[in-house]
Amino acid sequence: MAEPSTPPPAAAATSGLAGLEERLFVFFDKRSRRRLVQGLLVLAAVSIPLVGDSYLLEILTNSFFYIVLCLGLNIVVGYAGLLDLGYAAFFAVGAYTTGILTSQFDWNFWLTIPAAVFFSIIAGVIIGGPTLRLRSDYLAIVTLGFGEITRIAARNLKELTGGASGLIGINRPSFFGLELNQIHHYYYVFFILVLLAVFVSFRLQHSRLGRAWQYVREDEDAAEAMGIDRVAVKLYAYVIGAVFAGVAGCFFAGKMTAISPETFQFMQSATILMAVVLGGMGKIPGMIVGALALILFPEIFREIGSVRMLVFGVVLVMMMIFRPQGIWPERRN
Repeated sequence: MAEPSTPPPAAAATSGLAGLEERLFVFFDKRSRRRLVQGLLVLAAVSIPLVGDSYLLEILTNSFFYIVLCLGLNIVVGYAGLLDLGYAAFFAVGAYTTGILTSQFDWNFWLTIPAAVFFSIIAGVIIGGPTLRLRSDYLAIVTLGFGEITRIAARNLKELTGGASGLIGINRPSFFGLELNQIHHYYYVFFILVLLAVFVSFRLQHSRLGRAWQYVREDEDAAEAMGIDRVAVKLYAYVIGAVFAGVAGCFFAGKMTAISPETFQFMQSATILMAVVLGGMGKIPGMIVGALALILFPEIFREIGSVRMLVFGVVLVMMMIFRPQGIWPERRN
């Protein structure tokens, strides 16, 4: 009986190298490379408080806060295609809910978050219900009016909101006996909020509701002809976007321990919308890049004084002329 033939050593080595290359290719495919980069970015973000000073942490914490707001507004503007010029109103609802319940009724901070979510949902229904059949300019005007109504109400309800002077003495959150009163505490808190907001936004974007938002954004009439309830779909966008802003407002109030109606002016809504447009509507990485650019650019060029805002405005104009889809736009077939 003939003995089974064995491959020569050179052929075996070549076969082994080919198998190793195949396994490396599978490991370092596009999805794996993306996850590796994401993991490295998260690790770098977690390590920054170990080497950064308070000034850097304050800037990055503020950036994280705006990222959460941009991700929430992106659901309304980017996913559903609804123009909202009063988004700061939802942020104000969350902040004032926490401020009132902690400073006047001595609630625990963490118990105010479900209350803020509840009132944010109500605010989303209030603004969404009457306006969902409106389009374009009419929708923008109504949302702008809602934002101003919220701010004026906060200024005039003196016994409840403190009036123009605002609320002071808002209790800071504590975690297992540790009071969160340092900037690195809130750095990690808002970083966790960013991770949660990114996860929820990603799941929504690739869900059945997310696809319905995209159909409504592209063509409302065609979406309705396909059986999509465009009114309900738009209402979901407003409500979920309001919840994002409301939760961010809770932690903003806890961090600042004081809030006033001037914090929620129209320019706040315009700033958040500008970051969404600058980053690229509908794209999660675009929201992160847009918020970081909006916060970091004025800080980087702080040495040139007030001229930096002029430079920033020129850059924005150039962006709108040469890249109107934003820094990191959504790919559309």
